[in-house]
Amino acid sequence: MQKTQKLLLAVLVQTAFISTAFASEQSESKGFIEDAEGSVLFRTGFIDRDKKDGAADNRSTAQSAIVKLESGFTKGTVGVGVGVVGDASFKIGDNKHSGNNMIPRHDDAAGEPNGRPYNSWARGGAFLKARVSNTTAVFGTQVLDLPVLASNTSRMVPEYFDGLLVTSREINGLELTAGKFTKNQYSDQISTDERNLDRAIVWGAKYKFNDALNASYFGLDSKNKLERHYVNANYKQALANDASLTYDFSGYHTEWDKGAEASSARPDLDKNSDNRSNNIWAVSGTYNQGAHGVMLAYQQSTGNTGYAYGENADGGQSIYLPNSYLSDFNGRGEKSVQVQYNLDFANYGVPGLNWTSAYVYGWDIDTKTTDNAKEKELFNQVKYTVQNGFAKDASLRVRYSHYRNDLAYAKDYYMPDTNEWRIFLDIPVKLF
Repeated sequence: MQKTQKLLLAVLVQTAFISTAFASEQSESKGFIEDAEGSVLFRTGFIDRDKKDGAADNRSTAQSAIVKLESGFTKGTVGVGVGVVGDASFKIGDNKHSGNNMIPRHDDAAGEPNGRPYNSWARGGAFLKARVSNTTAVFGTQVLDLPVLASNTSRMVPEYFDGLLVTSREINGLELTAGKFTKNQYSDQISTDERNLDRAIVWGAKYKFNDALNASYFGLDSKNKLERHYVNANYKQALANDASLTYDFSGYHTEWDKGAEASSARPDLDKNSDNRSNNIWAVSGTYNQGAHGVMLAYQQSTGNTGYAYGENADGGQSIYLPNSYLSDFNGRGEKSVQVQYNLDFANYGVPGLNWTSAYVYGWDIDTKTTDNAKEKELFNQVKYTVQNGFAKDASLRVRYSHYRNDLAYAKDYYMPDTNEWRIFLDIPVKLF
């Protein structure tokens, strides 16, 4: 398997330097200073998980400034540049029930249920970048958006990875990706490698066949942790009266190494087993007509463990599947269905206002005591983004999840019945 992965990486690197089939990104570079960009995102965040059945609640409130400063590429055949990413935050209030991956906590509990939260904290790193034609390499601290290695960006500050990522678009419609990462810093961690990542190699490809059809494949090999593969196909069918119907298929196959964490593994399989695997896939159909969108989705998990992500420094958001809100409906053997409704208020004279509501029901979850545990979630979110003026692009997002499950699932593997609120106010400021 290692030889196969090295061959794939070699192919990607060679492909990155083939002659271009369309305009070169590097040839359009204006310069190191001329293309420089700087921004800061001021975020006020609140997450409240009201847990039932006697479990301790989690409640966190904080303020952050997330900064990215990045030069352009120098002119010439090979363009180079530099940049930094980072964040600085402070808690608001006591946060005695901190958690939810929002605020770093000291090792000593100090009489608080989840550890004493930091009053203030700062993190960040630098990166170098180079570009030839339409191929870009970035080395250093990064926020990743890959289906098999995705940074958690849904908390106060993003999850960071350190390593090398190469992205190539030398052939029109085809995007190739390859990378290697050696550090992982979760959203609520101070140390740059608190997740103890040894080495994660990623590779993948996305191809746009035409305006209607797209497909992608990504792979991940994390040393002594797991191997993961992801596939996706998406087709948008145009209908009469400016309506459309979008079909989507996505799925993961994961195999865990000995000693790696694997949520909801079959009871007879301990961490030393080398026979733990999972397949999870989903199909969905979305009908859009004007301001309205309705999605139906079916998702199914098979194997001797559930689909687990984030536990092995494999990205706290690495679940590109439709039935993922507060719960991911990814238990061992679980089947789930979803109906979602989305309303864009722009058609009613309020551009920037959007409402999403969804109901997801899961069943046939294997636990230590039953093979038919159930869970369900009612999700609602309202988001407003300012469209113009001095506060343009500022946004307020309010979401609520009403989550319930069987005691057998909560006790053996998962969280208890929970009511969750998330409120995020984002104010982006462009520096230059």
